[in-house]
Amino acid sequence: MTELKTGGAQGYLRIATEEAFVTQEALDMYGEILDGPDPDPGFKSLWGFYLRSEAERPKFIRDALLGLGAGRIKDMDDRGIDKAVLALTSPGTQILSKDKAVALARNSNDELHQACKDHPDRLIGMAACAPQDPEGAAKEIERAVTKLGMKAVIINSHTHGHYLDEPQFAPILEAAEALDVPIYIHPNTLPRGQVEPLIAAGIDGAIFGFGVETGMHALRVIVSGTLDKFPKLQVIIGHMGEALPFWMYRLDFMHQAGVRAGRYASSGPLKKEFVSNYLKENFIITNSGVAWEPAIKFTQDVIGKDRVMYAMDYPYQCPAYEVEALDNMDMSLDDKKAFFQTNAERVFKL
Repeated sequence: MTELKTGGAQGYLRIATEEAFVTQEALDMYGEILDGPDPDPGFKSLWGFYLRSEAERPKFIRDALLGLGAGRIKDMDDRGIDKAVLALTSPGTQILSKDKAVALARNSNDELHQACKDHPDRLIGMAACAPQDPEGAAKEIERAVTKLGMKAVIINSHTHGHYLDEPQFAPILEAAEALDVPIYIHPNTLPRGQVEPLIAAGIDGAIFGFGVETGMHALRVIVSGTLDKFPKLQVIIGHMGEALPFWMYRLDFMHQAGVRAGRYASSGPLKKEFVSNYLKENFIITNSGVAWEPAIKFTQDVIGKDRVMYAMDYPYQCPAYEVEALDNMDMSLDDKKAFFQTNAERVFKL
């Protein structure tokens, strides 16, 4: 393996755009949920492992998530990452009661802001909010963007089984659109009643369940007409678009068939007509967790080279050999620079 260096010696900076952190306050709250009566099964499957196990992998992830200082910078250096865009890890505030969610959003934003101040050339922040309080969430987004310099909003997908297309969340979408910052919809475990069959098969998390959950969330936002109400809103989804680019032909065909037949009252005609048009105009895709050249090139071809960005998915998936593999993609330097650097600079206004 060649030595990975930062600083753009290869012709571009590497900006990783879906990197996770957590606060001790959040971990304490998660522990209380795990110890409480009848915890959410998806949450228990995910955080029961990461929070309770002392095996090498969960311990590394736990420690790395908490690290916002020298240890994280060293890990970035070791992997050749120049800048990292950080967000409160899943399930973020979404699993909490309203009051605890509001407190965690504000406190985690303040903690992340301090880390970004300490490492202004390396760390960039996304704002957390508490969708349980949509009006309050809009105010916290405004504070985080205008006062703390946050560059996007992180929504760790559903909030107690509720999704961003539902009318009560309009203030969050209004705030993001007005401030011209993207919303990153990051995976969460499926809600109770949906996640159990995946848990039984051992496919409820990053292996498959996350993509099912977040792909569904993104589609709900599209087919509900939500983006017709907020046409300037930009939405980021990771993991190679949660597989949606590979489904585009069928999504378009079957959505149009459903519209013609009047099959779904909640999924009527759209201003942009095709699902794929929203994916091409309102979505940005990151490759987090998918360091696979064919998938990256395909998504660039069907979504647009200006709408596909690099992400590592630290610390959940962060081997340095994946960075080297993407450096070696058979791709022009201009396209590779857009993928690793300039798309992120444009999207996050760096």
